[in-house]
Amino acid sequence: MRPPLKFAVIGIDHNHIYGMINGLIGEGAEFTGWATSAETPLSQCQRFGESYPDVPMVEPDALLDDASVQLIVSAAINDQRAGIAIAAMQAGKDAFVDKPGCTTLSELEAIRECVNATGRKWVVCFSERLQVESVTLADQLIREGRIGKVVQTVGLGPHRHNPSLRANWFWQRLRYGGILTDICAHQFDQFLHFTGSTQASVVTAHIGNVANPDRPDFQDFGEVLLEGNGGRGYARVDWLTPDGLPTWGDGRMTILGTHGTIELRKYIDIAGRPGKDHVFLADQKGVEHFEATGAGLPFFGKFYTDIIERTEVAMTQAHAFLATQLALQAQAKAESQQ
Repeated sequence: MRPPLKFAVIGIDHNHIYGMINGLIGEGAEFTGWATSAETPLSQCQRFGESYPDVPMVEPDALLDDASVQLIVSAAINDQRAGIAIAAMQAGKDAFVDKPGCTTLSELEAIRECVNATGRKWVVCFSERLQVESVTLADQLIREGRIGKVVQTVGLGPHRHNPSLRANWFWQRLRYGGILTDICAHQFDQFLHFTGSTQASVVTAHIGNVANPDRPDFQDFGEVLLEGNGGRGYARVDWLTPDGLPTWGDGRMTILGTHGTIELRKYIDIAGRPGKDHVFLADQKGVEHFEATGAGLPFFGKFYTDIIERTEVAMTQAHAFLATQLALQAQAKAESQQ
């Protein structure tokens, strides 16, 4: 039987919090309490409370002071996540934060210093990899050698911006961090993961506002070219998903190997097969389509073990730092060229 793991939540401003919580609960972790900022809408708090009716809402300090809590989970407003994580680690707890883990390079440096000083973990939930079963299957196919050595990734991350549903902070550059810091964080994570790169740099980056002139502080388009010691990568992200698409975004990842390619159509096979988590493989033998539903999501089980045993199987600290650093560097490079 596993040793117990108790966690608490500080910050529920992004709906990613539900997947983070449910993934931990699914592995047997105990959700003991939650808190959020005064900026969180009352309706959002009510819905969250109804989702977890047996878990009390308490003050953040009470959660940080509770010695039985081993992990603080946060999907707070983007510019609040670094402060919450640092407070958690200083209180002797590990931190599990939604992407982006922070919004400035100075915040990232403060997090590094805190990790080094406390020995606690700072792990970022890159849900477009960690909570997608087609990624699990792609990992298996790559381990089997089906496409040879991975040499490049091309990631597409379109999103629907749903303006009527967004809080004021969503439109404010200093609060959400910019498009490459925010939603492109997933792409930096996947590039490092699939290419196996442990060192990487931003070759070029671009951002723009192409469809929201009434929101001059908002960025709805971004792209980046990456070079790593395990391969190269290109990513494009945007807030331009049309209302006619029956999901929030047609997220895709193409993985180029020396002997074949894998394409993930994560959330929809547009005008094609029903459902999600489609994997297409082309190798020396031919072309195959796989439905990855049921492939599993191994991250949370490994993460639970990492917390208890102080290992780094689910995600290394170096990976969380590098993926976040690349996002922040790309954002800075793109903005310096405007």
